[in-house]
Amino acid sequence: MTEGRFVEVVRSGVLSTVQDLGRPGHAHLGVPRSGALDLPAHLLANRLVGNPPGAATIETTVTGVAVRVDQAGTVAVTGAWAPVTVDGRPASWSAPVSVPAGAHVEVAAAQRGLRSYLAFDGGIAVPPVLGSRSTDLLSGLGPAPLAVGDRLPLGEVPGPPAPVDVAPTGALAEELTLRVLLGPRADWFTDDAVRVLAADCYRVSTLSNRIGVRLDGPALPRRIDGELRSEGVVLGAVQVPAAGSPVIFLADHPTMGGYPVIGVLHPDDLPQVAQAAPGKPVRFRVVEPRWRRG
Repeated sequence: MTEGRFVEVVRSGVLSTVQDLGRPGHAHLGVPRSGALDLPAHLLANRLVGNPPGAATIETTVTGVAVRVDQAGTVAVTGAWAPVTVDGRPASWSAPVSVPAGAHVEVAAAQRGLRSYLAFDGGIAVPPVLGSRSTDLLSGLGPAPLAVGDRLPLGEVPGPPAPVDVAPTGALAEELTLRVLLGPRADWFTDDAVRVLAADCYRVSTLSNRIGVRLDGPALPRRIDGELRSEGVVLGAVQVPAAGSPVIFLADHPTMGGYPVIGVLHPDDLPQVAQAAPGKPVRFRVVEPRWRRG
């Protein structure tokens, strides 16, 4: 790590956290995967500043973040589109941006999407916990959510930034259509529940976070009303609590759950869920298990 190289948090926003690729492989210890919710956006931000994929970035939520960089370097902002400024002057989004020493870098409130990713050349070099620098809201592992005055050390610059002016990114759909593979507890629900899941529209609830996205909409009636013994749950699981409306588990989800899981999302659809703001319409499309990954 370069001596003394750091960024200081000037405005932390509603929720800004340090995230990398997470800490997979520890579910048997009760440790969630964690990591960047919009993985493609995190990876792109790192590529733009010349970092390896596993370098840590800042993940913002809704209201953005502002930092001061102590030394000259390169930054990039991806994910949810938001105005970016350097010392009050407009700067490019989804592009490598050179900043001078002492610069004030601000990511304003997201105007399309929910979560933005701010990368610095060298990556954020806070001490890793179980191999990851990610903040985990459920277990409390990793650094705490950012607060004004926090100083985050940066690592050594691994290489030059990407030779591009702007990197193209996909547009966010007005309505999400999420592919879901039924199981492992689809048999706990009536045939009508599966029909409702596949035909009706839900909306993202305000009661959503990095642990899971709650959906407002029609309840899914159960065939079995008894209690389910707690069992392992995975990223993208669509769990149905007693009230009947589904919850989509995200990166900080618990490793065990006692409510039945009616299905699991296609992994490629999870970044869309990460960018779904409250009120976003959501529909499910039941698919065959051809996409299952070993």
